[in-house]
Amino acid sequence: MTAAQPLQLSADEARRIALRAQGLLGAPDRAGGVRGVLRRLGAVQLDTISVLARSHELLPYARLGAVGRAAVEEAYWSGGRSFEYWSHAACVLPIEEWPLFAFRRRAYRARESWHHELAPGAYEKVIAQLRAEGPLTATELGGAKNGGPWWDWSDTKIAVERALMFGDVVCVERRGWKRVYDLAERAVPGELRHDDLPDAECVRRLVAQAGAAMGVATLADLADYHRLRIAEVAAVIADTGLVPVVVAGWGPHHEAWADPAALATAPRGRHRTTLLSPFDSLVWDRPRTERMFRFTHRLEAYVPRPKRVYGYFAMPLLAGGRLLGRVDPAREGDTLVARHAAFEGGEARARKAIPAMAEALAEAARWVGCDRVTVERVTPTELHAPLAGALAEVSP
Repeated sequence: MTAAQPLQLSADEARRIALRAQGLLGAPDRAGGVRGVLRRLGAVQLDTISVLARSHELLPYARLGAVGRAAVEEAYWSGGRSFEYWSHAACVLPIEEWPLFAFRRRAYRARESWHHELAPGAYEKVIAQLRAEGPLTATELGGAKNGGPWWDWSDTKIAVERALMFGDVVCVERRGWKRVYDLAERAVPGELRHDDLPDAECVRRLVAQAGAAMGVATLADLADYHRLRIAEVAAVIADTGLVPVVVAGWGPHHEAWADPAALATAPRGRHRTTLLSPFDSLVWDRPRTERMFRFTHRLEAYVPRPKRVYGYFAMPLLAGGRLLGRVDPAREGDTLVARHAAFEGGEARARKAIPAMAEALAEAARWVGCDRVTVERVTPTELHAPLAGALAEVSP
């Protein structure tokens, strides 16, 4: 008997499956709210940049609409339901995933070379202080810096970050963007606070979770989600429950896998029209974004200003299940300013995207409390007046 042939998916089918898996196609899960979004995605990336809002606020906004920003923070950090750790990058993770990162904690403990040297007694001092005083920031522990550049950490900061990596300490919230640390023995429920899972089992479960969060993905996509090695993913993929598929247009070198639940029903429903954080899990993997959406996106925040093409924090515009352009936003008092609104494709295609761009900008303005939207620059330039006119009709 020959093995069954992999299911054939069109590129559009794969794209819709991915959008639904990411919570951007179909009815928003308002009952689950922000916590439901976090559980569904398994990881929400954190970043210091704040334009409209910080990235971990923008992500539930993109899926649920105008969720109160205070409610977002409460959903992430209250009740011990999540923790911060190194996944795709620094991410908020559901507390249920604590055991799955045992392999990474073990790897950190076994590491012999570090950028920062750990001063004798500093580790034990930090643990003792947290045990005696409860959750504290690095500043409250004695100071995060030695007075030099940002990387010139104090002995306290080095020690508490090392304890975070090892799993003796947990980041239980961000306060004024500072990590708040507590002992794992207090912050992690007893039934989850263990490193019992072997490395291969940790990886298997994380790959299965990533597959469910993406719907359909290549081995490289699955590896990137939690920053695993492709060889690690390949070693466990057969035991994850994901099934092999062939996606038209992805090419012979992009063997793909899909979540059976995502294949059970055809993706239908309303597409979200929204601006996405560059760190949104739909687009954080640039090669996957190009393959899935034929859309090339780069974060230009760290590019010298004269060399920027789209702007400091250009946010992709999602509408109709496609990425139609991007906006570099800013706030000036009660005005949301689109420093640069750029459309994809030629003028005819761009004109069709004007209502979506206007809707996304107007909704974002209302969310952050702005009562006016202005546009400084538009690409193509001849669409400046049409976009301004569309904004006049829908602005707050």
